[in-house]
Parts: sequence; structure tokens; C-alpha cells
Amino acid sequence: MPSTLAALLFLGLSLSQGTSTQKQSLSKPVIWAKPSFMIPEGKLAIIWCQGTHGAAEYQLHFEGGLSAFKRPKSPGMSNRVKFPIPSMTSQTAGQYRCFYRSGELWSEPSDPLDLVVTGLYDTPTLSVQPRPEVISGEKVTFRCRLETATSTFFLLKEGRSSRPQRRYGNIQAEFPMGPVSTAHRGTYRCFGSYNTHAWSFPSEPVKLLVKGDAGDTTFAPTEHTSSDPVLWDHNVQNLLRIGLVFLVLVALVWLPVEDWLHRKKSQERASRASSQECRRFRAQSPG
Repeated sequence: MPSTLAALLFLGLSLSQGTSTQKQSLSKPVIWAKPSFMIPEGKLAIIWCQGTHGAAEYQLHFEGGLSAFKRPKSPGMSNRVKFPIPSMTSQTAGQYRCFYRSGELWSEPSDPLDLVVTGLYDTPTLSVQPRPEVISGEKVTFRCRLETATSTFFLLKEGRSSRPQRRYGNIQAEFPMGPVSTAHRGTYRCFGSYNTHAWSFPSEPVKLLVKGDAGDTTFAPTEHTSSDPVLWDHNVQNLLRIGLVFLVLVALVWLPVEDWLHRKKSQERASRASSQECRRFRAQSPG
């Protein structure tokens, strides 16, 4: 029983320390935009901020200043809120962060979300050299060209959550890539820009087909991955807490069972000792 009691005390201490740490600091929220971080001019954009269950208030900051705040309708039932932008413009494009409050504490700021408005001026053209169908290990170069004056070009791969590549140029910019592998397969578009958050219309799509190693005789279709965030950190923390609580409950149930078993064994030993003493007494008594 002493070993079980020590384990219980250790688990309780660990749980209390984890709870104390949680009270002293809140993990940063996650921020993302739907349908994408690139929104055509005049279209609806929705910014999501996800914190923890029990958050009482969320704040959205735009370019360093408070833009909006929202209180969940049912605190504890949901761990996210949305901030809609009814019509995307160059004035609403920029860098966003969000915070949430639980009790008297505010969380750390989220990672920045760079929201971009597209379709503000002409459409660039995109090409790939030496050709759009290559073998793994070769090098390719994407060329993005926009006749109207600009300063920056962006190249994006559709269906990927990675950040766009950036190059500078007045009319044209080149994006060298390689040696390529099958991971580079996909559909690409480019944009021209004179402002980090205000882009042109997208170019027509260009599909890069990369033939793999020996045995791979086909060209795979464009791959798509989800850009929705997953709060792995929150999930892991919650699972750890649930696991600790479960272990404490198991220990609390086991303690009386172990004590009962210990008392039962003591009684059985005492009973056997008494029986042996009686038999010994009878054997020693004169017949």
C-alpha cells in the first residue's frame, strides 16, 4: 500500500502542477481564413480564430490594432469563433492576429495571417521551361510576366498550404526549381503585385508533370492537401490531462481494494495460526 500511495501522491502532484501551469499561461490560438488566404476583390472572407474550450472572449487585431472582438454564445461548448469580412478590398487586406481570454488571462498572439486581395489589375502569363513534362532530377524554371508596371511576383502551387514563392522584377520574374522530384508535380499559378497584400488576377494554370524513377511510367495528377489547422498541441495536452485523471481515479479505487485484500490476508494468517495453536495444545494435553 505505501507504494500505491506514493504513486497516487505523485500523480496528484503532476496533475496539480499541470493545472497550475495552465492557469498561469494560455497557449496561443490558431488563425486561418476561408475559403483561402487569397480572396478575390468584393468576395466574402471569413477569419477563424480557435482557442480552448472555456474561452470567454476573442479579439481580432489588424495591422497591430484592435479590429473586432467577439464573445462565444455558449462558452465551453465551442473553442472557435469567426470574424466575417463581407466584401474584400485593399483596405481589409493585410496582416491579422487573434487572441483569446480565459478568466483574467489573455493568450499569446496567434501566428500572423496575411490576407491577400486578388483581381485588382491585369492578368499575368505563366510558362515553364524547358517544358511542362520532365523527368525526376531535371531542373525547370517558371516565368511569370505582367506587362503593366509591377514590383513583385508570386508563384503558388494549388492545393498546398506552404507560403508562395516571391521574386522581384518590373515586367517578368523567374522562379528556378530543381532538381525536381515527384513531389513537385502539380498545378501552378502566378500573380503580379505592387503591394504585399494586393495582387493581380491569377494567371492561367500551368501543370508540371514529373516522371518518377524507373518503374514509374505515368504522370500523377495534381495532389491536394487540406490547409485547415489542427490543434495537435491542445489535443495532446487534453489527452495527457484525461490520462492523469484516469490514473488517479484508478488509484483511488484500488486503494480500498488493496486495503481489504491486505486485511483479509492478515485475518487468514491469524486464523491459521490460531488453528495451529489449538491443534498443538490438544496434542500436548494428556489423553
